[in-house]
Formats: sequence, C-alpha cells, structure tokens
Amino acid sequence: MSDAGEGRPTPVTIFGRTYHLRGEGDAEYLERLAKEVDRRMKEVGDGTGTADSLKIAILAALNITDDWFRAGAQEIPEDRELEGRLARLVASLDEVLAE
Repeated sequence: MSDAGEGRPTPVTIFGRTYHLRGEGDAEYLERLAKEVDRRMKEVGDGTGTADSLKIAILAALNITDDWFRAGAQEIPEDRELEGRLARLVASLDEVLAE
C-alpha cells in the first residue's frame, strides 16, 4: 500500500477536477473516498440536471451524511483523534480549493 504522508500529495479526481490531497496514512484510502464522492456527485448531478458544482457537492454531502446516519451513526463521535484528522483534511481541501 502507498503512503500519503504529509509531504506527498495524492492526486484524486472529483467531478472532473483533479485535487492533490495531503493526508495521513494510506493514499489508496483517500482515492477510495474520492471515488465515492465523485460517484455520488455524478449521481446527484444526473438526477437534478444542475451544472452548479457547489450545489451538487452540498447535495451529495447531505446524501452521504443521511446514509451514514441511517446506518446507525446517530451523532458525530467525539473522538479527538478523528477530529484532528478531519480538521487536517478540511485544511488540505481548503488549501487545494484556494489554488
């Protein structure tokens, strides 16, 4: 398995755009996440007919969160390690989107 250490970005394509994400651990895991987000965004885009990628991303995020809650996650866990990883991923996405 490949390692997406803090210094080596992992290129992923979501909804036709390539992003270079930095994260902890497994690059293959980041790629799997990106493929699922891409699939869900295409599904939403096809279903709504809108071309606004921000609206599509928000609707896809709502659908993914709904699936997560229905699968038994009634609330977001208060796991400090998870919070830290999520914060770093969000910061990485913010950095990529600012480019």
